[in-house]
Amino acid sequence: MKDIQIKKLIGAEQKRQKKVINLIASENYVSDDVLDALGSELTNKYAEGYPGKRYYGGNEIVDKIEELCKERALKLFGLNMTDWHVNVQALSGSPANLAVYLGVLGATHVKSVPSADKSVPPTTIAAPKIMGMSLDQGGHLTHGQKVTASGKFWTQVPYGVDKTTEVLDYDQLRETAVREKPAIIVCGYTAYPRIIDWVRMREVADAAGSILMVDMSHIAGLVAGGVYPSPFPFADIVTTTTHKTLRGPRAALIFVKRDTRELDKKIDKAVFPGLQGGPHMNQVAAVAVALREAIQPKFKKYARQVIKNAATLANELMKRGWRIISNGTDSHLVLIDTWQGGVKNSLGAGAVSGKDASEKLEKDGIIVNKNAIPFDTRPPFDPSGIRLGTAAETTRGKKERDFKKIAEKIDKILKEA
Repeated sequence: MKDIQIKKLIGAEQKRQKKVINLIASENYVSDDVLDALGSELTNKYAEGYPGKRYYGGNEIVDKIEELCKERALKLFGLNMTDWHVNVQALSGSPANLAVYLGVLGATHVKSVPSADKSVPPTTIAAPKIMGMSLDQGGHLTHGQKVTASGKFWTQVPYGVDKTTEVLDYDQLRETAVREKPAIIVCGYTAYPRIIDWVRMREVADAAGSILMVDMSHIAGLVAGGVYPSPFPFADIVTTTTHKTLRGPRAALIFVKRDTRELDKKIDKAVFPGLQGGPHMNQVAAVAVALREAIQPKFKKYARQVIKNAATLANELMKRGWRIISNGTDSHLVLIDTWQGGVKNSLGAGAVSGKDASEKLEKDGIIVNKNAIPFDTRPPFDPSGIRLGTAAETTRGKKERDFKKIAEKIDKILKEA
């Protein structure tokens, strides 16, 4: 590389990644093959449109790449083209979710329409409702939070977990859904460590007359590896990023069940031309490479180890007195209450906030992220907990014995005065 400054910075980042213990739950390490595809000549190709319906010439090869990526995505999750459609062009998870809302709900937002008769009050048109988990309970920003487009154009109906068990309260969820009748119910979360009961979620959606959308960004690799129940038999729409447990590049997939509603066609139009222009074909190719890797038998072994490592990490921290949200995990995620559920050190010092805990750990080479916990009373930028994930370090070959040592190190660092 001739750009010395960027070359040095890339080199510095490579060194940083190698020397730390990476417990960021939404990160992983891709293969050299994925990196090769990302850095290939496909970067040079503009391919606005879809295979066979492009707006530029010279697309005969990238058409094949996109179709291959779609075939592999369906194969990985045991789907067929007759029943399911997949869009592989979304640039990342947030645009993918936005495309679903735009395609299914349109861009209607709350507005006041004046009457021709001035003596008649204006008519209020309410925005369609998205029912999504509250941010502090484990939901994602793009599940209807007001600070995002999903909360500005549509109305969020929040739901959450039981205050005592910290797991989903399906009875309360159903009651809220039937009362509010949201157009879409979103499940699949960013900080919820337990298995989701897809059957119950389907029952809730049916009772409310809602579309069931699953955002499986965090658990996609676990579903592919057969260690987490698949949402596909129950969902109408499934979105996922590809860079977390699926161990691919930063990109997203949108799976849509084919039926008379033609949601697949509506969502395709929302992706292009609704939200984006030409897809990043180098990215699509890299996703195809990662999907092929995930189809291999050894990926199932990897997924099993991710689960084992997370369980070990949670159990070892609980042994040392730390309060783990929901008292454990069924996935790659471990959420720790470091504030109210922290332990005192030998000097009698109190627990630490999520921000302080994250900073302390990073100084000692352990990378985590501060995270809100259910019913958090602290501000989002300095919440009461931290979120840990085992996918990245499992890719590096770590097993249960390694995570016992990691738990011991985390405990020691956070107890230091």
